[in-house]
Amino acid sequence: MSIPQSGGGQVTDYHQLAEYLEEGCKPPKDWRIGTEHEKFGYLKDTFLPLPYNGARSILAVLGKLRDDYGWNSVLEGEHLIGLSKMGANISLEPGGQLELSGAPVNTIHETCDEVNQHLKEVKAVSDEIGVGFIGLGAAPYWTHEQMPVLPKGRYKLMTDYNRKVGTHGTQMMYRTCTVQVNLDFSSEQDMVKKFRVALALQPVATALFANSPFFEGVLNGHKSWRARIWRGFDPVRTGMLPFVFDKGFGFEAWVEYALDVPMYFVYRNGKYIDALGQSFRHFLNGKLPALPGEIPTLSDWADHLTTIFPEVRMKQFLEMRGADSGPWRNLCALPALWVGICYDQVSLDAAWDLVKNWDTEFRENLRVSASVDGLHAEIGNMNMFDLAKQVVSIAEDGLKRRARQGANGLIPDEAHFLNSLHNSLKAKMTPADELISQFDRAWGGDLNAIYEDYSY
Repeated sequence: MSIPQSGGGQVTDYHQLAEYLEEGCKPPKDWRIGTEHEKFGYLKDTFLPLPYNGARSILAVLGKLRDDYGWNSVLEGEHLIGLSKMGANISLEPGGQLELSGAPVNTIHETCDEVNQHLKEVKAVSDEIGVGFIGLGAAPYWTHEQMPVLPKGRYKLMTDYNRKVGTHGTQMMYRTCTVQVNLDFSSEQDMVKKFRVALALQPVATALFANSPFFEGVLNGHKSWRARIWRGFDPVRTGMLPFVFDKGFGFEAWVEYALDVPMYFVYRNGKYIDALGQSFRHFLNGKLPALPGEIPTLSDWADHLTTIFPEVRMKQFLEMRGADSGPWRNLCALPALWVGICYDQVSLDAAWDLVKNWDTEFRENLRVSASVDGLHAEIGNMNMFDLAKQVVSIAEDGLKRRARQGANGLIPDEAHFLNSLHNSLKAKMTPADELISQFDRAWGGDLNAIYEDYSY
């Protein structure tokens, strides 16, 4: 989850909202890559989730990362709720999931170095206090009641509201983890094409990175239960957004959509003010019940944009949100997949040619099938395995054309970061398929073994 936004004057004109999005446009030479990933912390002796307080806790991990590795504290009131350093942030999801929001960097070599350094730091401080971290799309057997309660006002408001909308709202908040990448665009036209390609192909990422076949101690019938949970979350702020494919879609159409997504809160003077279900349209006119007479600032608009959760989200960049968190090897593969598609024009055009004739029903069926069957999904005459091979090949070609070198020129491009996906395709097995095989065979049905074999 995002930390509160800051800066920006009052919004006195509706068009400022679209202009805020348009300010994200950058020439290709300034495009950056921002990778985010979440992971579950647990106590090594009991396999229970980390509490917020105590000698072995979330707070202890944050404190040691700060003290041992030079991170700076992020506070809410008197509570330590995150860390920051050199453009990167470490934040907490509602169930205590630890998230790295990486700094915007030029190449996947750099983002992967950042991920590797972060996981090394987390492992070092965790080993000292007897805790561990694991990358899965959903908590394998913890119940809602076992998850820690964090001292974050945003999450209290969201929890209360999400109990009333959808069917899986609190499961999403407290018991899922993802890996995502944030990418830039050069113009409105470029944004539109990238958005459409990314939305259409997001189910392919769901299939390739599927890693949540367990929930509450049993096989759940899905390769990505995290993706299933999102389908049961608040429908007005999630999904495949058919309007993105409408003629005339652009920044103003996104504003129109976002204005009608019910608000969660307004952040003022270090506190979250309850605005649950209220309208940003009313806020623009000084008629928000939570703050009568006040009009929003651009930081309020930026905060509101962080409370929208479709498969692809627009802020001043695009966020790819369809993948489960997973093993170390896959954390660099996710940005490689999307950079290869979106940061090379030939690949972007090829991807668009692949998806441009799909209709709303097909895209939604692809999303559902990816969640259930992963690479083995079949949608009409479309086979997910063959589609995924095409998509990974398009991405690989794009990375080779980018030719961003690593290791002082010894590595010619970024294509090797897709190796874990090539291995999955060769074996026709997602991480979820691997977990199911281990559960049935090597583990003999003992799910506790997942922590020994799959922790970072």
